[in-house]
Amino acid sequence: MHSLLRASLFPLTTALLAGAAQAANPPAAPLQPKVMLVAMFAPEAQTWIDRLKLTHKVAVDGLSADYPDVLCNEARVCLMTTGMGHANAAASTLALTLSPKFDLKHTYFLIAGIAGISPKEGTLGTTAWARYLVDFGIQWELDPRDVPKDWPTGYLGINTRGPGEKPPLDYKTEVFELNVRLRDKAYALSRQAELTESAESKAWRQRYDYAPANQPPVVTRCDTLAGDTWYSGTRLSERAEEWTRLLTNGQGRYCTTQQEDNATYEALLRASRLGKVDLQRLAVVRAGSDFDRPAKGASEVDNLLDYAKQGGFAPALENLYRTGNPLVQEIVEHWDVWQQGVPAS
Repeated sequence: MHSLLRASLFPLTTALLAGAAQAANPPAAPLQPKVMLVAMFAPEAQTWIDRLKLTHKVAVDGLSADYPDVLCNEARVCLMTTGMGHANAAASTLALTLSPKFDLKHTYFLIAGIAGISPKEGTLGTTAWARYLVDFGIQWELDPRDVPKDWPTGYLGINTRGPGEKPPLDYKTEVFELNVRLRDKAYALSRQAELTESAESKAWRQRYDYAPANQPPVVTRCDTLAGDTWYSGTRLSERAEEWTRLLTNGQGRYCTTQQEDNATYEALLRASRLGKVDLQRLAVVRAGSDFDRPAKGASEVDNLLDYAKQGGFAPALENLYRTGNPLVQEIVEHWDVWQQGVPAS
C-alpha cells in the first residue's frame, strides 16, 4: 500500500477499533449518591469512613493528590476529601461535579468540618448548623499601628471609607445563604444528640466565666466565617462578629471560623448553573475544636500558639458524626421522600 494512503487510513482505523472496544465495554453508568459528605482533611474523613463503611473507591480526575478517591458505601453515601484551604476546596469540588463518573443532580451535600468557635455562641465540641457563609478574607487591611484613632480595627470592606460601611459585593462570593428549611431540618434531627468532650476540653472551658463557653457542648444554629488566614484573639474575633452582621444586613450571627466553605459553595454554584447539582440540597455543620479568643485575662498569643492544648480536636471530630449522621440516615432511609427535595414538614 502506498505510504501516503496507509498514513491517511491509520487514524480512521484507530478510531474504528476504539469505537468497537467501547461498544464491547460500554462505560459504567454514573453513580448517583444520595448523600455526598465533604471533609477537608484526613481526620475529618476518617470519622465517617469507619462508621459508615465507606470502602468503595472511585478515582476522580482533578481531586487532591492526597485524596484522589471518592469513597462510597452500598447505601449510596459517599465522601470527598478536598484538602484544606480555599484553593483545594474549590478545585476538588468543581472536579467532582464535572466528573462523568457521578450524577449529582439529586444528591444532598453535607460539609462537615472542625472550626474555631466563639465562646459567646458555644464551647469546645459544640456543633453549629449554618445559614450564612461569610468570607472574612475579602477585605482591605491596614496595619493596626496605622489606622485612624477612631477606627476599632484595620479591616474595612473593599471600596469603602471605613470599617462600619458595607462594601459593594463585587466578588460575588462574599456571602451566601443556605436553604433554611434544610438547616432547620438538620437541626431538628440532631438537636438531642449526646455530644462528647475530653478531660482537657472540659477543664479548659472552665477558664471562661460565662455561658455557653463554660457549659457542655450542644448542637446549635449560627453562622460560619471563612478565610485562609487562621486568626485568633479578641479584637479580630469582634471584627468577625461585626463583619458577619454587616454582610448579612444584621441577620447573621458569627459562630465558627474555618477556611473553605465559601470556596466550596462557589464551586457548587457554578456546577448548579450547568444543571449538575441542586444548591438547595447543601447543608453545613462545623464543630468547635478551639476557641477563637482567650478567657478574660489570658494571653491572646497563647490562645493561638497553644490551641491544641484546649483539647477540643477529638471531641469535635466525634461530634461532627453524632450531629451530621441523623440527617444522613434520614435521607437514606426515606429516600422516596427526600429524592423530590427537602420535605415541607
